[in-house]
Amino acid sequence: MITVSEATATAGALKRLSDEGVSIWLDDLSRSRIESGNLAELVATKHVVGVTTNPSIFQAAIGSGEGYEEQLTDLAVRGVTVDEAVRMMTTADVRAAADILRPVYDATGGRDGRVSIEVDPRLAHDTAATIAEAKQLSWLVDRPNVMIKIPATKAGLPAITEVIGLGISVNVTLIFSLERYGEVMDAYLAGLEKARKAGLDLSRIHSVASFFVSRVDSEIDKRLTLLGTDEALALKGKAALANARLAYEAYESVFAGERWTALAGTRATKQRPLWASTGVKDPAYKDTLYVDELVAPGTVNTMPEATLNAAADHGDITGDTVTGGYAQARADLAAVERLGISYDEVVQQLEDEGVAKFEAAWQDLLNTVTKSLNSKGVDGE
Repeated sequence: MITVSEATATAGALKRLSDEGVSIWLDDLSRSRIESGNLAELVATKHVVGVTTNPSIFQAAIGSGEGYEEQLTDLAVRGVTVDEAVRMMTTADVRAAADILRPVYDATGGRDGRVSIEVDPRLAHDTAATIAEAKQLSWLVDRPNVMIKIPATKAGLPAITEVIGLGISVNVTLIFSLERYGEVMDAYLAGLEKARKAGLDLSRIHSVASFFVSRVDSEIDKRLTLLGTDEALALKGKAALANARLAYEAYESVFAGERWTALAGTRATKQRPLWASTGVKDPAYKDTLYVDELVAPGTVNTMPEATLNAAADHGDITGDTVTGGYAQARADLAAVERLGISYDEVVQQLEDEGVAKFEAAWQDLLNTVTKSLNSKGVDGE
């Protein structure tokens, strides 16, 4: 266990980040992390105030088998389908994590202490099924601090409105483009308006909009490298930060507008921008790049543990590094466009790939659990 003095020494940068108004969430979850006390320790020593999960995270956790054998045996004896088995395991983990984070939820009035679980990624282009799945997940986890993750596909937008309108808190995921982010905020406000009309307590409905960062640099940097000119190479590592900073500018604008003002009077909460995919993909970049350079009040940064530890060890938190940088951000994205790299093409490609990657991870998870159930003498199909 980490001592109090060690925690103070290692978490200074994380405390500064938190003091700047950035909520630190962990982008990972597993049963071993829960049962070993590691998650509770990160909350106590690393300023972690939330947890996000996704199909890839659960595939890695359950695929390892660690901590799941007894439940898998019980599920096999019951003869459940593989889909039911996966949901029983994933919701059990989210429920347990939500209980660990409940004191944070209570202390922050529901702002933090959140644990996110995603709808089946195979439903990303089916609005009605996404709504039904979100309602079911909310019921299965049965904790006030759960957030249901809905992808920001075209089909996901009306689902976001409907689910928010039912009073269920939502983490909107897989946002890459500024245009789509605007549509996500509109969907959230429409949901709040529905909830208000239904007489729900808006102060209990929370949302974050997960804006993906490092994948933008990965794709645009690849194209800049292929061009190979000095001008192109000078733009490497700039697009993702520019994109995120302009997203924050859009957030400031929407949540200062008349539509929001009318809702704020009924104790509604702002949909906070969440920086996702914050682990750097290029080893040439500082490993805390997407932490140090995306500090702004009212945001969330969800980090894989390696990034969290790096930020604790050598993060350089010097204050707000987002607001005031909008002109440069626009200039950087315009420079990329001038080189023939289409922003619209890149962000659509990234959305499509994001959905496909989560679908593949979910299928891998289903295959792994099927084998486990079958090995225990029960057909998991």
